[in-house]
Amino acid sequence: MQKPELVIPAGSMDALLAAIDGGADAVYLGGEVFSLRAKAHNFTLPEMREAVLKVHENGRKVYVTVNAFVHEDGLNEVSRFLEALNEVAPDALIVADTGVFMMARRLCPALPVHISTQANNVNHETFLFWYDLGVRRIVAARELSLDEIAQIKRVIPEDMEIECFVHGAMCMAYSGRCHLSKYLTGRDANEGFCTQSCRWNYTVMEEKRPGQYLPVSEDLSGTQIFASEDLCMVAHIPELIAAGVDAFKIEGRTKTATYVKKVTEVYREAIDTCCADPESYARAIPSYLAALEKGASRPFSTGFYFHAP
Repeated sequence: MQKPELVIPAGSMDALLAAIDGGADAVYLGGEVFSLRAKAHNFTLPEMREAVLKVHENGRKVYVTVNAFVHEDGLNEVSRFLEALNEVAPDALIVADTGVFMMARRLCPALPVHISTQANNVNHETFLFWYDLGVRRIVAARELSLDEIAQIKRVIPEDMEIECFVHGAMCMAYSGRCHLSKYLTGRDANEGFCTQSCRWNYTVMEEKRPGQYLPVSEDLSGTQIFASEDLCMVAHIPELIAAGVDAFKIEGRTKTATYVKKVTEVYREAIDTCCADPESYARAIPSYLAALEKGASRPFSTGFYFHAP
């Protein structure tokens, strides 16, 4: 059984070290700009250089996110940032904006580029489009089922890798392309400033009864009527591998180092056990789920992998 790469979020240096200690094969992190996680601590350029050195000393990889959608007035800044990243020398950049991709190819020709889930890659023709431009890994859209991933894997070149999210928060919008935060607060999720408006508490007001607010019952945590359940695929590692997923990605660049280490340890053990002894893995699934549920804030689901939720 081909062992997938375990890719872990690092929103801070503490989280990065926790990911390495927990057994990550690779970590992904963002700088102070263009990383779609403004609420994370993120890394200054000197910190990023230190992070790359630490990760490489441990024989692991580091990917840097530059996956915001950049408006015209941000192009000069992203150009300077890409030039600086060329000197930092991570193992790859994660990009969504096609203009930023072209700039990265021009300014950082030696750095591989992975295409972000934000780019909504949902069919093999899109994968082939990026392949022809030199891309060798795509983070698939979260809306794909395992059957669709398997179909794509069968027809793309052997050296094109598919990375998929397997654990963490799911956005209620299509692959994270949400305008709710911008509409309500002026803070654009597609530039990294999401206020998680989908998880606020809401009531309903009928048009002809102004001021009469009707509660929307959900559970004891409130009426978060847009928020989706969290993704958890620890019980389905054989199916993910069989579909051809090359890298398992965990969400959580705003999470604590404690959370990062626990989730990394659970998935590391689950992957290694599954590949070495599938029967032992199957018996251990309840313990993996129990360990992950201790740090969960919402119920778990399998997202779009088996059915449309």
